[in-house]
Amino acid sequence: MKPCFTHTLFVALAIVSISSGNAATRRSRLADSQETTGQKAATFNRLVTKTFSGNYLVHIPKLPKGERKAKYPLILFLHGSGERGTDLSLVKKHGPPSFLDEQTTFPFIVVSPQCPLKQWWDEPTLMALLDDVEKKYPVDLDRVYLTGISMGGFATWELATKHPERFAAIIPICGAGNPYLAENLKTVPIWAFHGAKDQAVPVSATEVMVPAVKKAGGDAQQTIYPDATHNSWTRTYANPEIYEWLLQHTKKPGPPLSIED
Repeated sequence: MKPCFTHTLFVALAIVSISSGNAATRRSRLADSQETTGQKAATFNRLVTKTFSGNYLVHIPKLPKGERKAKYPLILFLHGSGERGTDLSLVKKHGPPSFLDEQTTFPFIVVSPQCPLKQWWDEPTLMALLDDVEKKYPVDLDRVYLTGISMGGFATWELATKHPERFAAIIPICGAGNPYLAENLKTVPIWAFHGAKDQAVPVSATEVMVPAVKKAGGDAQQTIYPDATHNSWTRTYANPEIYEWLLQHTKKPGPPLSIED
């Protein structure tokens, strides 16, 4: 995977509750609370600052000079629980990072972050990473795609549910989402994959989510491998059709692309 880089990103997030008043007002409220018993409404006001940081692999298409583009579609790949830690080489075990060292002309920018050991994918951190990547690299903002496996499949459903406006299409693999929030996904094309014999994440997780999105008016489809257990990702990422499918989708109306474009 060349060029591949390790980056640390720092993003400050200020969270301020919706509240007003000054110190005198708070002192007055405190006095009131000491004088009154029973249940009543209260407010608070506190500033919290947080720094996000993380390491990731990045693939930039290595194309002949005449074939280079001003902007490239982006795939954000989220690995499973077994690749967590501080050794970025673990991220190359599965998914697109496993073949990008050889397929240097793969026509997407591919960003593959690493989740810290004993942690779960964190939505604010991933969104901070996406913001940073979109500013740092020549990303086609209308063709930002999301995919992940197992733990990363869960995060794919979650991230798209919370930020559907950021993704042109998603491919969750052996993950699970919240069908009660399927309405949020009706504008995001989805192709979900799962193994029928998966004992780690039951196939019912996908079989529930896809119909829920369809019922909400969304564009969702599923592929269930009848003989597959938990590893339903190897054959999925080896299938050229999924990349062609991704390129057919854009956040704004426009001509579809293909791998050859």
